[in-house]
Amino acid sequence: MLQHFSFKPMFDNTQLPGWTFSFFFRNTRYTGDYLPEGVIVWTGETPPEEDNLKKMIHELMIFHVYD
Repeated sequence: MLQHFSFKPMFDNTQLPGWTFSFFFRNTRYTGDYLPEGVIVWTGETPPEEDNLKKMIHELMIFHVYD
């Protein structure tokens, strides 16, 4: 389970899409960029169970950003 998930816009001009995010998984902090087309780019270490985590991140972003 993801813990302490947070995100913020990449750019000061919020009209430009793109977000940075971070979270903890198994006591390790991971960071990445969430691009407008739904692509996730890890900016640090790639987490284990990457496919499952990507699904969770997509769900969170859809809920918080697009809803």
